[in-house]
Amino acid sequence: MKLAIDAMGGDNAPKEIVSGAMKAVQAFSDIHITLVGDEHKIKETLTSHERISILHTTEVILGTDEPVRAVRRKKSASMVLAAQQVADGTADACISAGNTGALMAAGLFVIGRIDGIDRPALAPTLPTIGGEGFLLLDVGANADAKPEHLVQNALMGSIYSEKVRGIAKPRVGLLNIGTEEKKGNELTKHAFDLLKNADIHFVGNVEARDLLEGVADVVVTDGFTGNMVLKTIEGTALAMFKMLKTTLMSSFTSKLAAAVLKPNLKTLKNTLDYSEYGGAALFGLKAPVIKAHGSSDAQAIYSAIKQTREMVRYDVADLIKQAAGESTIAKIEQ
Repeated sequence: MKLAIDAMGGDNAPKEIVSGAMKAVQAFSDIHITLVGDEHKIKETLTSHERISILHTTEVILGTDEPVRAVRRKKSASMVLAAQQVADGTADACISAGNTGALMAAGLFVIGRIDGIDRPALAPTLPTIGGEGFLLLDVGANADAKPEHLVQNALMGSIYSEKVRGIAKPRVGLLNIGTEEKKGNELTKHAFDLLKNADIHFVGNVEARDLLEGVADVVVTDGFTGNMVLKTIEGTALAMFKMLKTTLMSSFTSKLAAAVLKPNLKTLKNTLDYSEYGGAALFGLKAPVIKAHGSSDAQAIYSAIKQTREMVRYDVADLIKQAAGESTIAKIEQ
């Protein structure tokens, strides 16, 4: 199995990307990784060359670049070359912690969309109180959506959750402002009717306040709403830990309590840590493309590689392609 990784994307590139790659090849004997980026900078961190090769380039897509224009003009950028490795069949999948919009554009223009899937969806796995996590899609690939797009998201998310996350009969929920069937706007009302007839385990409408309780394994929504929910969850978690730290460091007594609670607090932090769940998968493309968090450390990159490996092992892209080819989605839309 061959994976291409944009070694220059993200806030901590290339050091953390390289460290995560080395950790992954030690853990998984069936993968070979191509790090795409500045060879000199990569070799400053790369201490083990076992099943790791370098594709040299000094061109990089920056976070400030306009995504589509950057992909079209910077043909030798590390992100674009990583996607090209997949398009050429040299790699089975690619990963980047760089510019999200550019990675989506590279996925669409270089790798290509699966026939029958109207719009790819960006889907991270977010934490739940019980530690199981849930898949949320879309979180920004498309700000607007039609009801049939949400059905496609539900099908793709269900396939991924069953094959990669090992959940038998994943529960699929529709994010809404209430759990009643007739709640919501025209988009959610129409999507609800379509989802009831889809070949999935649809559990109905779910509310945002219940997401971290694990009310569903897959939650579907439009990209605008999904991105707002994602940023709210991330921001709330960071704020809560900051407030907790401030409180525990406020006095001598609370510092003693913090010392006693440290192992428990670390467990809680790991439960809510995005790096334990991998990256956000871009579903609907001909091959797996994973967007790692921009601030990913070595552990987060390792988790993203682990996630990508499972997607390749279980042929998730091919399963989605088969579902689309069998007109499953088209039948639902009718």
